Amino acid sequence: MGSTFGTLFRISTFGESHGVGVGVVVDGCPPRVPITTEEIQAELDRRRPGQSKIVTQRKEGDRVEILSGVLDGLTLGTSIAMVVRNEDQRSRDYDEMKDKYRPSHADYAYDQKFGIRAWSGGGRASARETIGRVAAGALAKKVLASVGVEVIAYVEKVHGLRAEVDPDTVTQEQVEANIVRCPDPVAAMQMLNHIEAIRKDGNSVGGVIGCVARGVPAGWGEPVFDKLEADLAKAVMSLPACKGFELGSGFGLTDHTGLEVNDEFVADGDRHVSTLTNHSGGINGGISNGMPIVLRAAFKPTATIMHEQRTVTSDHENTTLRGRGRHDPCVLPRAVPMVEAMVALVLVDHMLRQKAIAG
Repeated sequence: MGSTFGTLFRISTFGESHGVGVGVVVDGCPPRVPITTEEIQAELDRRRPGQSKIVTQRKEGDRVEILSGVLDGLTLGTSIAMVVRNEDQRSRDYDEMKDKYRPSHADYAYDQKFGIRAWSGGGRASARETIGRVAAGALAKKVLASVGVEVIAYVEKVHGLRAEVDPDTVTQEQVEANIVRCPDPVAAMQMLNHIEAIRKDGNSVGGVIGCVARGVPAGWGEPVFDKLEADLAKAVMSLPACKGFELGSGFGLTDHTGLEVNDEFVADGDRHVSTLTNHSGGINGGISNGMPIVLRAAFKPTATIMHEQRTVTSDHENTTLRGRGRHDPCVLPRAVPMVEAMVALVLVDHMLRQKAIAG
């Protein structure tokens, strides 16, 4: 059911939201990459529930266990298996959802596809599945760091509130300076207050996450179907609640002429090539051009809200449903490490593919 992603650096996630646990198997990670449980845990802590007042209060430690593929802090080059046990399932919150489809959730679609679904907690459609992605992304980040590549994501917009962020200079410390994960402190406070008001009303909001990958050399990616931006789009849009993707200036390019937005090439005294602008977001023809890769991802408002809405039963009879349980009023703060993970997984995969060509 599409649980495997990647070509050379390949991951397969497993587990349901209210099952025994969730995790990932990573194939293709190079040997002798230094990695510790603590480094992976640090990434998982950024996406876990209960970390602040503006996210779901499900109490999960999300403690990762490395089952294979790592010895004395170094990867072995063999399959790496990691698991996180579920601890705080409250399946009773979902009893009514067994026979009623939640509006804008995957319940109805899953039933139509499989004829059965893990109704408690949403099963594989739950954002809890992304634990495996973030754990694998921690590995990918370590491999990328060894060649000078860093990936930083941040909250750029919540509902109608937009931050001012320079992708060329933004730092991880600025992103982690507040619970919204917005590096613009003024906008972050406005976003925080807005999310709090929305939460108290039992409602939800969406927004935009920006992401930059700096240090990517020219030459990563493939022409035609495996274009770098195409793989990035698939990766990011496979995340729960993601409904839009753009690279560089994206849809804004449609408001300009080629003369206004073409990225002109220049060479410095050492014949190092760069572009004067970066409207293309660091990718030409599906291949990186050496400029920062800049992208944005749009996330819809959390589907579960504490208001009565119309829906249908599993017998396709009209009814109503009010949301229950513990849910994020805004998914963006916890989605930041998810976006970073998916971008890192794509980049490390294409790094290895390019290495296979170049030798």
